[in-house]
Amino acid sequence: MNNLGVNALNRDKSGIGHNSVKMVTESVKTDNVDSNSIALAVTNLSKIYDSAAGRVVALDKVSFSVKKGEFVSIVGPSGSGKSTLLNMIGALDRPTSGRVYIDGIDIFSLRDSEIATMRNNHIGFIFQSFNLINRTSVLKNVKLPGTISGMSPSQASERAMKILEALGIADKATQKPVNLSGGQQQRVAIARSLVNNPTIVLADEPTGNLDTKTGEDVFDMLKTLSRKFKRTIIMVTHNPELAESTDRSILIRDGGIDKDVIN
Repeated sequence: MNNLGVNALNRDKSGIGHNSVKMVTESVKTDNVDSNSIALAVTNLSKIYDSAAGRVVALDKVSFSVKKGEFVSIVGPSGSGKSTLLNMIGALDRPTSGRVYIDGIDIFSLRDSEIATMRNNHIGFIFQSFNLINRTSVLKNVKLPGTISGMSPSQASERAMKILEALGIADKATQKPVNLSGGQQQRVAIARSLVNNPTIVLADEPTGNLDTKTGEDVFDMLKTLSRKFKRTIIMVTHNPELAESTDRSILIRDGGIDKDVIN
């Protein structure tokens, strides 16, 4: 990653109005860390589905917190509740009960329109399958969240180009994602996730579609973002070696936290 300094990956962003949110008011286990250093707090989070086969408990009273700048991996067998948990943290689905706080904001106390704004401004997403728009350019893909958040076209383009340069792919700005390698496409997805300077970055199997060497390069980039640029990253992975290389690993089993280990 090119050394452009922290300013290449940071920008001021306006938050949701304080009158429309509930700040953290209940006790959350934070390992005696000041609450201002907490990026994410999950309290008693549960998700229950009713199906033809009966009642399915996907998540059962899950609680944990993540410090700002921490790189946390979430691991567990298929069907353990990892994806459900990530969907709740990313405000893509509502819990049956419990709360998720991002930057002190109780996200599910917001109206749907406010949740959409919160999601765009405070959460960056990196997907296994990249989820890029192949009919348009790399630059337009990266600047899209900034445009949605209200940046001017010139501001969004300038910021997107700075991040692409920091990630070493500024020369691909005018190309379409479909013409790039898998590793390059994932770098574009990482750049897009950073354009609004999110509070947290959620990475769902970010190396799952990549060969071993390319996957290691992408993972090293995420580690650099966390350690050098203090990005808060939560990554779901099936790869135990990658999980052990993050700051902390949370093992999900049968909808609950089985282990929470500092690496």
